[in-house]
Amino acid sequence: MPNSSVRPPSQPAISADAAGSVPFGSSRAGDVFQLLRDGHARTRAELAEITGLARSTVAARIDALAMAGLIGPAGEAVSSGGRPPSRFAFQPASRVVLAVDVGATHVLIGLTDLSGKVLCEQRESIDISAGPNPVLDDVLEHCGQLLAQAGRHQRELVGIGIGLPGPVEHSTGRPASPPIMPGWDGFDVPGYVRQRFDTDVLVDNDVNIMALGERAMYWPDAENLLFVKVATGIGAGIISGGLLQRGADGTAGDIGHVRVPRGGEVLCRCGNYGCLEALASGPAVAAALQGRGVPATTGDDVLELARRGNLTAIQAMRQAGRDVGDVLAASVNILNPSVIVIGGGLSSAGEYLLAGVREIVYQRSLPLATARLRIVQSMAGDRAGMYGAGRMVLDYVLSPVGVERLVLEGQSS
Repeated sequence: MPNSSVRPPSQPAISADAAGSVPFGSSRAGDVFQLLRDGHARTRAELAEITGLARSTVAARIDALAMAGLIGPAGEAVSSGGRPPSRFAFQPASRVVLAVDVGATHVLIGLTDLSGKVLCEQRESIDISAGPNPVLDDVLEHCGQLLAQAGRHQRELVGIGIGLPGPVEHSTGRPASPPIMPGWDGFDVPGYVRQRFDTDVLVDNDVNIMALGERAMYWPDAENLLFVKVATGIGAGIISGGLLQRGADGTAGDIGHVRVPRGGEVLCRCGNYGCLEALASGPAVAAALQGRGVPATTGDDVLELARRGNLTAIQAMRQAGRDVGDVLAASVNILNPSVIVIGGGLSSAGEYLLAGVREIVYQRSLPLATARLRIVQSMAGDRAGMYGAGRMVLDYVLSPVGVERLVLEGQSS
């Protein structure tokens, strides 16, 4: 079992690239591991040359990493005379991560290895409004089932990542006044989960982990990316300079409550008027259609009407895209992303929504800011959150500090 004595008392704060770069000359095993995380096999001599460390120091770090199960033999290099030197490589199958994407009415749970490869997954229906205890009990039961299905033991689990459909104080993992999650405000999610699984538990809001997942799977070279979720609510995950930006209080990217030009006196659930969410979210578009005599009550209804070629629904989707574009145009001028990814339920309408976004962003943003900008539909789809929850954990546990902890646990077990 993991050694709880080395676990921080609260959820650790991490960034999108928490692994960081290797400070050559450091003698920590965690730093040496970063050179092997890419999967390429290397010899002790190669690692010594890259790091500048003595071969004896490198050998000791290799032994420690092997004892922790993070690396293993990977054949032999070509000999220049004498016995061929052994090569070592990352062993991602040695440990596993549970990635949990909790929505308002569903949960998607994936079991991944240390490379982020999904070994198995399970989707279940839930009701987030039932409260944290019954929802998390259900989630944890399914987590146990996935481990058993994959033939993995709890001692192989290095962490659990959880995305929630509401604001989260990331440093503690506690939801913060989530509007659609009654009973969850301030609830100690990591502490509750650790009663069942003694491992690291990291929690963030859904759009942040969707940004991490989309980037990890499809845009690994994009240092500046916006992920925009357009569904029951609207929000953005901001990756700038390769780092996920949460802001001072974790509310960075809350674009759903920015006033839009045609907002007028439309009342938003936040109490303000003219918010983007009050005009362009799934329920808002459905309400607008109802007002024009088109039967629609949910975002799914709007999507179905658009797929059937209903012109009024198509026009409403495009207008929703324009409204989103109004807010994103300012964001593009401020943040200068190279990629904007549109995800969430309404994004499955495809070009109807995207066309409206592109129309306004390219019209109102500075030409220099849009010269290389791509505005695309999410490729991860409804798995973006699951991918991101896993990535959040991997970036923490495989960072230099995280690997040091795994090494200590391996030595004490």
